[in-house]
Amino acid sequence: MSTEAQNEKRLGGYMPLAVAAGIGSMLGSGIIVGLSATITVWQKGLGLNTSQVGLLSGILTFAIAFGSLFGGRLADKIGRVLVFNWINLLYAIGAAICVFAPNFTVLLIGLVIAGVASGADLPISMTIVSHDAPNDKVGAQLVSTTQVFWQVGVFISFICAFLVSTMEGAMGGRVVFAILAVFAVIAWLWRLLSPTFRRFHEEADARDVTVGHAAASGKKVSVVKMLFSGTVNSRMLLGFFLAITIFYCGWNLLANTWGQFQTYMLVQAHASQSLATGLGIILNFITLALNIAFASIAGGKYRNKLFFVGMGISIAAMVCLALGGTNMWVIFGATALMNFGGPFAGEALYKVWTQESFPIEIRASIQGFINGFSRLLCGLFALVTPALVMPSTIKTTMWCFVGVVVLELVAGSVMIAKQKKYGTDEERQLKAKADEAGIEA
Repeated sequence: MSTEAQNEKRLGGYMPLAVAAGIGSMLGSGIIVGLSATITVWQKGLGLNTSQVGLLSGILTFAIAFGSLFGGRLADKIGRVLVFNWINLLYAIGAAICVFAPNFTVLLIGLVIAGVASGADLPISMTIVSHDAPNDKVGAQLVSTTQVFWQVGVFISFICAFLVSTMEGAMGGRVVFAILAVFAVIAWLWRLLSPTFRRFHEEADARDVTVGHAAASGKKVSVVKMLFSGTVNSRMLLGFFLAITIFYCGWNLLANTWGQFQTYMLVQAHASQSLATGLGIILNFITLALNIAFASIAGGKYRNKLFFVGMGISIAAMVCLALGGTNMWVIFGATALMNFGGPFAGEALYKVWTQESFPIEIRASIQGFINGFSRLLCGLFALVTPALVMPSTIKTTMWCFVGVVVLELVAGSVMIAKQKKYGTDEERQLKAKADEAGIEA
């Protein structure tokens, strides 16, 4: 059997793990978009003022950031599989609190609990998937597949928000969060009880022993030491870290603005709530299809070429908004362009880069820190975004975003160059093992 055929066979066998992890990604996007798409419903149903609306979005983002910053590190200390198995129960509890929230305070408490769980889940899930995968190619495809579920979460949230947009009071928002709670319970039970997943974890641990990972011996690894010790290896890892962080912070700042305020911007441009959420469904269907396409090439030779295509499309979208961002159909068209470019130069690629580049012992911590730091930036920006996307200011804001996308392009280009020079973590491990054995790699 050819190597390609073996990879295809392995990919199919490991796909249930990617789906179980992907449901966590779906819950992550679901709570962000689910809140943003129903925020006007909650506002009317609970009698919230403008400041309270801004606090809900901002504090949710900070909660996700907190979970990302500390969840990955906690998992590295107490056990990645343990946290992977149980974290979605915490999410379900938070979502259930939102379902029955009678006022602003209780709704906020539920959002904080679910947000912390959501933030912690993503870096842990990505690390579990990449660790359990039998090789880099399969790992890249599995990790990028989880991004499909992130988009599914966006898609489902928009559909649900559209279907409940005419319900009385806050009922529409309660229905959306009830659906999220049900999916969280499914993910929790599947991860916890699956004997197949348990076998994947054990097989990966056995491979660690063969390769000689520090994780196999239980040796504790300092993230700070690995990045800042001044050795050749640490300078390489620090270069990866800085390039990926700059790229993802720029991308996430833009994506988070649209994730939380797309409906808001369209309504400000005189679209109805139903039209705004309906347009969101159409746009995210496009992105979902393209994320599926990216998953098939994530481990292949076209990945880097499509990165530059995606970045070019994203820059064009920002320029369109800068020139005519007060028109509802210009906003729709530019957002459509972004949805075309994002899957090839966005979060899926960031996840693959992070999981490929760093040793397993620090992947969850690194991805958690980058996720959390970027969310903190997004949370601060969310506090002022409503003012920046008003018709009177949106054009200036979009010119600033053009600069952000150009910065993403530079950081991503540096990352691609460094990975070509140094290879992936798996490639470096195999080379080191061959060198030790006196075999020319």
